[in-house]
This record gives sequence, C-alpha cells and structure tokens, in this order.
Amino acid sequence: MTHWVGLTGGIGSGKSTAAGFFADLGVHIIDTDVIARQLTADDGVALPHIQAVFGSEAVLDGRFNRDYMRQLIFSQPEAKVQLEAILHPLIVAEVERQKAQIQAVYAIVDVPLLTELIMFQALVERIVLIDCAPEAQIERVMQRSGLSAVQIKAIMAQQATREQRLALADDVIANDQDVLALQQRVLHQHRYYQQLFSTV
Repeated sequence: MTHWVGLTGGIGSGKSTAAGFFADLGVHIIDTDVIARQLTADDGVALPHIQAVFGSEAVLDGRFNRDYMRQLIFSQPEAKVQLEAILHPLIVAEVERQKAQIQAVYAIVDVPLLTELIMFQALVERIVLIDCAPEAQIERVMQRSGLSAVQIKAIMAQQATREQRLALADDVIANDQDVLALQQRVLHQHRYYQQLFSTV
C-alpha cells in the first residue's frame, strides 16, 4: 500500500524546488498544477465545461482564453469560484487515477493551495510544508518573475497565511538558507518517511 504525502507551500517558498529534490530521490510526484494545465490545454477535458459556463469567449477555436478569464475573474470574483468548481473535481479525479497506478512506500501529491482546499486534503495522509519567511517569498518571486513587491503581496493575500499552513502541516521543511540546505533537508525528510511508512 502506498502512503500519500501532500506537499505544499506558498508562492516563492521553494516548494517546486523541493518537489524536484524528492523526485531526484525516486519519489513519485503527482503535480496538480500540471494536471490543471493539461485540463485547460488545447482541446483539454475541461474546455467544454468552461465554455458551457462562461460562453464562447472563454474558449476560442478549442483554446482556453486565459487573458479573457483573467480579466473576468479580476472584475467578477465569483467567476473564480465557478472556474474552480469546474476544475477541482476534474483534478481530484485525475489524481485518483494516477494514484491507482503507483506502488511505492510513499509518494507525493504536490498541491500549492492544499491549506485552502479541503477537497484536496482528503487525498493525502500527511502534509509536509515548505516554509520560509514572507520577506524571503517576496524576494524570490521578484527575482524570478519581475513582479513588484506590491503585486506579490496581493497574490499572497489571496493565499493562506503562514500561520494557517503551519497549523495544518504534519511536517515542516524550513527553506531559510541556500538551495543545498534545502536539498539536505528534503533528503532527511525522505529518509524519515521511508522509516515511518515502512513500519505502518
């Protein structure tokens, strides 16, 4: 039986880097962001549902009109709720499909908004949080994206707080040093999970 760990962290936390280190150690990773992109790719499974709810402007010639949806969500916040109501059940179904194909001591479901989404918490037994100070999050995102601190803070305001994530997490990997330190902490966590789940 495979044990399932949810990997999460806020924007700029280093979650994706940590996921890469887990993958380097041979851990299976199911990435919900990748699934979401597949669902909304050209002729993706979600597109007919999106078009039915948001109209023909949302899907043009079999393609998801991201610019239109971004503007719609900005002007009508309820549109975000409607879009998530379409995507989230489809993502969960695909995660379950992939889970059924994996046999390992443990594997990971990578969910950026795991703290916010109870539906996704039901997919995992434990939650590991990649944690860092909000100031470090802002600095990292500014370096990689070109967004301003104000823009990044606005994104962070839409996500769970650091305190909320810490309250939910079973395990915490601090990403408060360099990338080599993060790699070593992932290795330590990996060995812990191997020992924990091999005795369960």
